Amino acid sequence: MKHFFEFVSFRSILATFAIVAMSACDLSISTKTGDDSVIPSNMREVSYSDIPGWHDDDVRYALQAFRNSCKAKIQYSGRVIPDKELFQEKCRMLPSASADVATVRAWFETNFQPYLITDSGSKKGTFTGYYSPIIPACRTKTAQCNEPLMDVPIDGREYKGVSKKEIVEKRIGRVLYWANIVDVQNIQIQGSGMLKLEDGTNVKLNFASTNDLTFKSIGDELRSRGIRPDGGYTSDAVWTYLKKNPSLARDVIYKNPRYVYFHQASSSDVIGKMGTPLSKIRSIALDTDIYTLGMPAFVDTTLSDGRKFRRLMIAQDTGNAIKGWIRGDIFFGTGDAAYKFAHSQHSQGALYILMPKVYKYVKPNR
Repeated sequence: MKHFFEFVSFRSILATFAIVAMSACDLSISTKTGDDSVIPSNMREVSYSDIPGWHDDDVRYALQAFRNSCKAKIQYSGRVIPDKELFQEKCRMLPSASADVATVRAWFETNFQPYLITDSGSKKGTFTGYYSPIIPACRTKTAQCNEPLMDVPIDGREYKGVSKKEIVEKRIGRVLYWANIVDVQNIQIQGSGMLKLEDGTNVKLNFASTNDLTFKSIGDELRSRGIRPDGGYTSDAVWTYLKKNPSLARDVIYKNPRYVYFHQASSSDVIGKMGTPLSKIRSIALDTDIYTLGMPAFVDTTLSDGRKFRRLMIAQDTGNAIKGWIRGDIFFGTGDAAYKFAHSQHSQGALYILMPKVYKYVKPNR
């Protein structure tokens, strides 16, 4: 089903990025050097021939996502930190937007050193998926549109550390639109979404902020009450069950104290933690306590239907539940087609981080 993953014609991509190409391809070795500190024992230097699927991937799509990272204000933080000057140099050396796949692959190989990540001796970690949903919504409260979607408060009221229930009941925020409470919970979990209003108007909401409280699983809450929806605890089953039981839905959903605020966006792009548009199956959420966002990462895992998923991706987002050295959340895109993959994605796989050459590893600030 390659048409789903890389459905945009490359001709249109070239036309767009030819305008913004930062430079012609330069495969020269860097003249800069970084802090050649001790590499953590769980980062093992490997060759590109050691990475399964590296030579089969069309890495031009990853280059487009990396180009977006280069335009962002990168926060050089975490435990794996690329040398700032060296990383910025790579951004100035980007291949042309019209470069072929062999040239782009050679550029990555010349400018980045791959490392296999291990965690407590294991080469495997968990890879899930997320997407940007499209949900029905209303401009005013109705029987079906019974929960507000809010932006951060502009009256100075504090919302950090305040539970979801209190935020909603006291309207600690600026109401943007209304939707079914189950759909609101879903869009909060995903971090962005498209609203389809009664008059057919589409409105894009992107992540604005959170109340900084820890997310509590809705499925786990149902399980603790001895409730098992038809179909088990999949997203489909849980959301369908809760929509049929609205009183229970409100009680269960408010047991999750985490609240996500949104702002109305002028563009349909899905914006990640870096503040740049996410790229379908080329953007991945990683743990920012460990990794600096903007870095290339190669993922070797499987999809829910059993097919191999081996892609060069760019770390451009994070999530409350994305914690650990080998823990990634793959962005599958927008709408129902993306949902079919994202909601059932839960597989084991390997993670390779690409660090700028000549440097090896920079000590984190203590």
